[in-house]
Amino acid sequence: MKEYLFSYGTLQKDKVQVELFGRLLQGTKDTLEGYRLATIEIKDELFLSKGEEKYQLTLIPSTDSTESIEGTVFEISEEELLLADKYEPDNYKRIKVSLQSGKEAWIYAAS
Repeated sequence: MKEYLFSYGTLQKDKVQVELFGRLLQGTKDTLEGYRLATIEIKDELFLSKGEEKYQLTLIPSTDSTESIEGTVFEISEEELLLADKYEPDNYKRIKVSLQSGKEAWIYAAS
C-alpha cells in the first residue's frame, strides 16, 4: 500500500533520500494550510550524529487559517514510512493531514 508523506524540510534533500530510502523520491509540490513553521532545538543525539543541524524547522498549528506551508508530497511504501519514523528526531510525531490538493498525507511535527 502506498502512503503520502509531506515534507517541508530535510526529507526533500536528495542526499537524505538516498541515504534513508536508497533512492530519490518522486514528488509534487503541495501546500499544508492552517500550519506555520517554528524553529526548535533538537537534542536527539542520533539525529544530530547524521550531520543534521541542531536547530530545525517544525510545523505547529496556526490560529490564522490563512497561514500555510509549501512543501513536497512524496508517494512512498509503508516500509519507507517506517524508515522515515526512525530517521526523525525522537521528539517528532507523525500526524495525518489533508493537503490543499486533497491528498491525505503524513507529516512530522515536534510534539
